[in-house]
Amino acid sequence: MLTDGALRMLVLLHFNGLGFSALTLAWLFLLYEIAGVVTNLAAGWIAARFGLASTLYGGLALQILALGALAQLDPAWGVGASVVFVMVVQGLSGVAKDLAKMSAKSAVKLLAPAAEGALFRLVAALTGSKNAVKGLGFFLGAALLGLIGFRPALWVMAAGLALILGAIVAFLPPGLPAGKKGAKVSAIFSRDARVNGLSLARFFLFGARDTWFVVGIPIYFSALFDDGTPEGGRAAFFLVGGFMALWIIGYGAVQAFAPRLLGAARRSEADLEGAARHWAGALVPIPLALALAVALAPAPAPWLTATLIAGLLLFGAVFAVNSSLHSYLILAFAGAERVSLDVGFYYMANAAGRLAGTALSGLSYQLGGLPACLATAGAMAAASWLAARRLGRIPRPEGAQ
Repeated sequence: MLTDGALRMLVLLHFNGLGFSALTLAWLFLLYEIAGVVTNLAAGWIAARFGLASTLYGGLALQILALGALAQLDPAWGVGASVVFVMVVQGLSGVAKDLAKMSAKSAVKLLAPAAEGALFRLVAALTGSKNAVKGLGFFLGAALLGLIGFRPALWVMAAGLALILGAIVAFLPPGLPAGKKGAKVSAIFSRDARVNGLSLARFFLFGARDTWFVVGIPIYFSALFDDGTPEGGRAAFFLVGGFMALWIIGYGAVQAFAPRLLGAARRSEADLEGAARHWAGALVPIPLALALAVALAPAPAPWLTATLIAGLLLFGAVFAVNSSLHSYLILAFAGAERVSLDVGFYYMANAAGRLAGTALSGLSYQLGGLPACLATAGAMAAASWLAARRLGRIPRPEGAQ
């Protein structure tokens, strides 16, 4: 996750500095998100067939390969060749990240103790720390780009990840499922209405975030902070990377705190489903209010920058509670015998939402600037809220709390 966050900032800021348009920058990440959709669908079956450890090792190895491949990018190539090459390598990185993430999340369901609230606490701790590390990666990527440049940064990250892979192969404890030969490909798709409903809400939730997160805000802040000098460009790298890192780290911290914030140890699964509907509704007005503020402002100003930063941090806190509730509910809904399949399907929806958000981020910013970008994010958040409300009307299975 550290290299995943760093790679995103390296690619975004490096190619923005080369003069790529917002829509072209969005294209660089599209195959990454498409790969996430396909990988999460397939990864659940791969883990069920070959074991969770195999998908964890495969994810780490593929990320090393992706970092090394991207270091071969030649500045002499034309724009078209560069975009296609980076898209393909980003797609490989997307496969790597989702293999590793699905493995870790599925393992929590199998290893969590049976105590009340233990599953939510472990899910929140894993998800929160994962996102805090990814947030640190955003800052790391921007800092490495400013200090040592694009290609050396990639080799440094590949070497570090190779050491981590070696340590995990050597010291991973036994106990993860080894896989079953009879796992069927058709089992990838869930027939559980609750899993499907939650997956739809997840699709729009992450679409709402990435609609402003991937291209719109980083490019807006880069233009705002860069005064056109080499020193100003480096300072903009640090400021933009620092904000994105702060957002992700804060998001991860709120995720980890969510069980205590919600009093999860004293609440039933049905109560937490209701909380998911409430918090989905609370997210909707934030991007819409920010879109209105930017649209009404005659020009960028310190008050507007402060408003955007505060509003997006608030968005991150509310988004984190939503995400944490979803991460708990998917494991609560999933059956132990098909946990990797249900988690894979759910994260397929997550990746599809990021894909839609990535495309909308570049397109909306290109057509209407930051106001259109934020307003589109608000529309996606509203769709997530409607999907969460529909989840409450799905009959609960016998024996559910």
